[in-house]
Amino acid sequence: MKDAHGFSRRDWLATAGIAAGALAAKRSQAAPQAATAPVSVAKVPSYDEDLVAQFQKMFDQIGGVGSQVQGKTVAIKVNLTGGNRFDGYTAGDTHWVHPKVVGAVTAVFGKLGARRIRILESANGRRPNAKLEDKLLSGGWDVAAIKNAAPVVEFEDTDGPQGNPYSTLKVANKPYIFPAFNLNRSYEDCDFFVSLGKMKNHEEMGVTMSIKNMFGVTPTALYGGREPMFHYGQKQAPSGAPQELDPKSNRYEGWRLPRILVDIIGARPIDLAILDGIVSTCGGEGPWVLGARPIKPGILVVGRNCVSTDAVAMATMGYNPRAGRHEAPYRLYKGPDNHPKDQLTPSDETFQYADNMMLLAEAVGIGSADLSKIDVRGVAIRDAIFDFEAFWKNQMPKEKPKA
Repeated sequence: MKDAHGFSRRDWLATAGIAAGALAAKRSQAAPQAATAPVSVAKVPSYDEDLVAQFQKMFDQIGGVGSQVQGKTVAIKVNLTGGNRFDGYTAGDTHWVHPKVVGAVTAVFGKLGARRIRILESANGRRPNAKLEDKLLSGGWDVAAIKNAAPVVEFEDTDGPQGNPYSTLKVANKPYIFPAFNLNRSYEDCDFFVSLGKMKNHEEMGVTMSIKNMFGVTPTALYGGREPMFHYGQKQAPSGAPQELDPKSNRYEGWRLPRILVDIIGARPIDLAILDGIVSTCGGEGPWVLGARPIKPGILVVGRNCVSTDAVAMATMGYNPRAGRHEAPYRLYKGPDNHPKDQLTPSDETFQYADNMMLLAEAVGIGSADLSKIDVRGVAIRDAIFDFEAFWKNQMPKEKPKA
């Protein structure tokens, strides 16, 4: 029996890739062949497990990364969205990546012989000399333990240039909106780049994983608060920064932001995607989102191709990774009082819609979101599924809580 979104989450897992044929047929015959790579899935019930051994096993399952990191500089972009917390949880439990995951990954890279490991994230660094460690300490992280996990571990707040000129990174594939971005030099000065994200729902994009994690590489010291420029196109990039290809293109958030995300990963490719879904949130990316709730999926996902990794992770969340904009999770509850009405579709003030960023990335050849083409190793998707949408629907409040 199909649900309100037009598919059974269990049924499509058995026929992944076939039902998507109609959508794929609409793509240009000249579209580049999307890459694929093995993806490893693990069931991990808590952060107290031996995560070092777990990541060693998962890296081996995807073919190993030792030759890529030995003697090299490894940069890890972590996800530290927002500063609020759910009652009874740390930020790392639910909407930040967990410090034990970061520490374990750092330790494994150290064992593999990485010369230097750099942990990167935007941490409100528009103020001079901002330190990422300060934000981590405020979130209860044991920064010293992570520094001791490998011989050389550094932290950098990449919200600004931090004393160096920005690097201009050009989109290698055909760009959708921006041909290039100015980023902190740390995103260029590395040999192996990791997107370490939280596997969770997102208020505007439906889901956030390794690709959405990359939104945070754009420096607010240059691009401002990001939303006016990237979400809505209400202002243009400052002089000296790469400009939009077409300032008159669609300004709708659900059309615009997924394409900008694909442009970002085209400019700063991801060499390894790691997704923390041991504890997470459904209904939104953090406690500031109406209806967001803590959940415990108990999942880790690792892969060399970010599109394929996110597609597998999305499937373990109970979603069709080839879903259209009117299907879960891209049909998004907003409510007319939660968002400017001029940003909603004219015919509907209750929902807004987002395009599938994985299919957009697939269309320009970055990776494959077709489960039938992805070699899933470790735990089978059907044995790892935690239905985010069902849990959210059972918990969603009918109205905002009164102050």
